[in-house]
Amino acid sequence: MKTYRYFIFAAALAGITMFNSCSSFLNEKPTNASDSESAIATTADAQVMINGLMRDMSSPSYYGRNFLLYGDAKGGDFAIVSQGRGMDGLYTFNHNVNSGAYEGFWSKIYDCLLQANNLLKNIDKLEADKSNAQDFSQYKGQALTARAMFYFDLVRLYGKPYNYDKTSYGVPLVLEPLDASAQPTRATVAEVYAQIVTDLKAGAALMSKTASNGYLSYYANLAEQARVYLYMEDYANALAAAKEIIDSKKYTLYTNDQWASSWSKQWGSESIFEIGIYPNEADLEDSGLGAYMSRIYDLSKSSMGWFIASDSFLARLGKDAGDIRWGIMSYDELSKSYDSSYSADRYGACYKYLGGVSMPGDGKATNTAVNIKVIRLSEIYLIAAEAALGTGGKAAAADYLNAIRKRSPDLAAATSATVTTDMILDERSKELYGEGQRFFDMMRCNKSITFDDELIVPAINIPTREKTIDRSFFRTILPIGLTELNANPAIAKQQNPGY
Repeated sequence: MKTYRYFIFAAALAGITMFNSCSSFLNEKPTNASDSESAIATTADAQVMINGLMRDMSSPSYYGRNFLLYGDAKGGDFAIVSQGRGMDGLYTFNHNVNSGAYEGFWSKIYDCLLQANNLLKNIDKLEADKSNAQDFSQYKGQALTARAMFYFDLVRLYGKPYNYDKTSYGVPLVLEPLDASAQPTRATVAEVYAQIVTDLKAGAALMSKTASNGYLSYYANLAEQARVYLYMEDYANALAAAKEIIDSKKYTLYTNDQWASSWSKQWGSESIFEIGIYPNEADLEDSGLGAYMSRIYDLSKSSMGWFIASDSFLARLGKDAGDIRWGIMSYDELSKSYDSSYSADRYGACYKYLGGVSMPGDGKATNTAVNIKVIRLSEIYLIAAEAALGTGGKAAAADYLNAIRKRSPDLAAATSATVTTDMILDERSKELYGEGQRFFDMMRCNKSITFDDELIVPAINIPTREKTIDRSFFRTILPIGLTELNANPAIAKQQNPGY
C-alpha cells in the first residue's frame, strides 16, 4: 500500500508538530522528531502522538466531513436538487476504480493506522525496558481503541456487512509498521471484526474510567464495543457494554428543552467522544459540514447547500410536529421563503454543524468550527434498545427506546407489545440525522433504500444506480482505488466484485 507504506515515522511525527497552534490540542513536542526509533521516550511524547491521531481524525477525508456525509447521502436521509455541487457521487453511487473511488478514506484511515501502530510499537519497547518506570497504559489503551475504530470504519466502507457475508474480503490487517516491500492482502470481514474486538478488549483493560475532552476514554471504548457487537448481532455483549455506560451515570441525556441548544455547546453531557474542531486547524469553513447541510447561500455566497433532507426523512420526523429535533432544521431552497414559486416551506436544511438555525457555532471564533460529536449517549440508549430486543427483552427495549422517543412528545410511547426493530431504526434516523449512521444501519439490517430523485422537475438522471437498492447492489461497498492497486499488485486480485 504505497500511500501507507511510504510514510516514514519521523515524517509522521514532524507533521504532527505542525498543528500545535491550538494549545488545547498540541502543546508538546516529540523528544526527537528525526529518529523514529527513539522519538517516543516519555509519556509527553506519547501524548503528542495521541494529539496527532485526534487531529487526523478531523480531516475532511474522515470525520471532519466525508465519513459523516457518506452515511446519510447513501442511506436515503439526504437528497440533492442538483448534480455537480460537490460530493453528489455519494448520493448517485458514482464509483469506479479510476474515479469516484473516494480514495481519501483508504489513504487517510491507513495514515491514522500508521500513527497508532508506531505509537504501540514504541510503547512496547519502552515497557520492555525495565529501567523505564513511566506508565504508558492510558496511551496504549487509547491507541488500541483508535485502531479498532479505524478498522471498524474501513471494513464497513470496503467490506460486506458481517451478517451478510463475513467470509468475504474485508481490508488488510496491518498491526505493525510495514517494510517498504510489503504487499499486504485483504483479511476476511470476520478476521477484521475479530481484531477489532481484540483491540477494544485490550484497550479497555488499560484505560482509567476518567474522561478527557477531545480524547478517547474507557467509556468511548465501551461505546465502540456496543456498536461493533450490534453489527455482529452479538446482542448480549452489545447490551452489556451499553448498559455499563448508562448505569455509570457518567453521562446524562439532554432534556427536551436542552436538545436543540446542545449543538451550540462543546463537550455536552451526552458527548462520549467528541472531536475538537478549531479555527485555523480543522475548520473547513464554507466547505465544512455546516455548509453542506445548511440552506444554499445561507452561510455565505459560496455555500452551495449540497444536501437537503429527503421526503422520507421529513415524513418520519413529521409524524410529530412537536418533535424537538425540528429545532435544528430550517427551510431549504425548495421553499416559499426562499423561492416564491413554491407554495409552502420545506424544512430540509440542517444546522447541527453551525450550532443551530441562527448559526451561533459552539463558542469559538468562527461559527463553522463546530466539534464533531462522534458518539453520543442517545445512540447508546438506542443500541441498548435494539440489543435488548435481540435478546428477547421487549420491556427493557421499550424503556430504552422511550428515553429517546420522548423527544417526539406527541407520539405514543413504545410498549413491550409494540416495540420493533423498525421503530428503533426510525428513532435512530431522527436522532442521528447528519451523523453518518443511516446507510450502515440499513445495510446491516438488510433494508432497501429508496432515493428521492424526483424532488425537482425534471427528475435527476442517475445512471449509476436504481431508484431503490439493497445490499446486493455492488456499489454499496467502495472499490479499492487505482492508486492502491498500482502500488500493491497483490491486492489487485482482491478487488470488490463488480468493479
